[in-house]
Amino acid sequence: MAGTLVALVDIGKTHSRIAFVDPGSNEEIWGAQRANRRVESPLGLQLDILAIEQWLAAQLKDAPHRERVSAVVPIAHGAAAALIAADGTVVAAPDYEDARFEQMNQAYELERDAFDRTFSPSLPLGLNLGRQFFYLQRTEPQRSGRVAHALLYPQYWAWRLSGRMASEVTSLGCHSDLWRPRECVFSELARSQGWVRLFPAMRYAGDILGLLSEEMVRATGLDPSCAVLCGIHDSNASYLQHLIERPTGDAFTVISSGTWTVVLARSVDLTRLRADRDMLANVDAFGTPTATARFMGGREYEAIARTGAQPDIESLSSIVERGALALPSFAPGGPFAGRKPLLIRADGLSEPSRAALATGYVALMVDLILDEIGAAGDVVVDGPLARNPLFARWLATLRPADRISVSSDQVGYAGTASFLAGFAQPTRSAQRRAAPFDSTTLGTAGTARLQNYKASWREMLARD
Repeated sequence: MAGTLVALVDIGKTHSRIAFVDPGSNEEIWGAQRANRRVESPLGLQLDILAIEQWLAAQLKDAPHRERVSAVVPIAHGAAAALIAADGTVVAAPDYEDARFEQMNQAYELERDAFDRTFSPSLPLGLNLGRQFFYLQRTEPQRSGRVAHALLYPQYWAWRLSGRMASEVTSLGCHSDLWRPRECVFSELARSQGWVRLFPAMRYAGDILGLLSEEMVRATGLDPSCAVLCGIHDSNASYLQHLIERPTGDAFTVISSGTWTVVLARSVDLTRLRADRDMLANVDAFGTPTATARFMGGREYEAIARTGAQPDIESLSSIVERGALALPSFAPGGPFAGRKPLLIRADGLSEPSRAALATGYVALMVDLILDEIGAAGDVVVDGPLARNPLFARWLATLRPADRISVSSDQVGYAGTASFLAGFAQPTRSAQRRAAPFDSTTLGTAGTARLQNYKASWREMLARD
């Protein structure tokens, strides 16, 4: 008889995805994906939770092998929560990219905890979850008064699947302004505003909240004995996959990619973190603060590349030879938030060359962040950047002293989903070492030109 499967429900900022994972091999047996959209409402931009749920149910209903699924693991992006009334209706599910949240900035800044307590930098739009709550509480007091529960985004999906509510630390500790990671307690802001009472009891990401609800059994066709786990924040899911494979105290860094490119570095002193450079402390699945820096790398890549073409060696050589540069920032957040983006000598580039320019931009940004955060040990590239044919090699060329590896997990979070669902893990997930470019690929002076390209890029950054 065929073995059991784990269903990974991954609700990202840009896409939603389902994958059935074989926990023995962490291979995808079946999967589906959709593009997300935002919804205009009287409360501002909202996450399209109704359409996502309808899509999930329809996909699962027709999915092959659904009778083999024994557990569902929800994974979702950060800076998101659904506010639920006592009768179970959704009062609001704000989209963090709504500019309206900044209308309360002056008042909000007076209420926030200091950075060295929450390690949450002050971020634009609604990227601090507390800023979303604060705005709604003051602009929509009647609606806000109906809120009985605040469900962090992974746990919202766990609730919809199981009917059970919980909170979990990885989303709560993700630049929310609501958590003090060193003390493992809610922030003074959360306490003073009365928000603590809205959060259900804290649970571990791998805790089983319950079985699939009767409503969801009917809607999806999954086995009634299917367990629903508490769930986890997406970048922390990427980090956990590599954390569980390493000895305690082993320094390493994960580059988690998607809409955001997030650098999570173990064994880095939190005093190195700078709020003005979009550095923060994420909190891992075991409650440990983890030095983090990030930028909206996926969104910026798309803005620069404007193509789905893949970069290649020839296109890399052409942009370096031309001296084409992309300078931040092409999206909100990141270490250069608010800086006007700039493209230099980029007119007339071919599609592969624009993709190479975007790849180089992301590689240079990650290289800078690794320096500034003080990352040590192995560096593992995870997510879509692991599938970019040039990114890891470019980074390895810029950082010859580091061991740069690429995750071979084509599913994304497969190892984490299997681990949280209680299945034994292989000793080390599949990875391959990224080889730096050499004279064979870039010519005799090729690697030197890349270092000069890096120097030119950093010099341009320093001018403003």
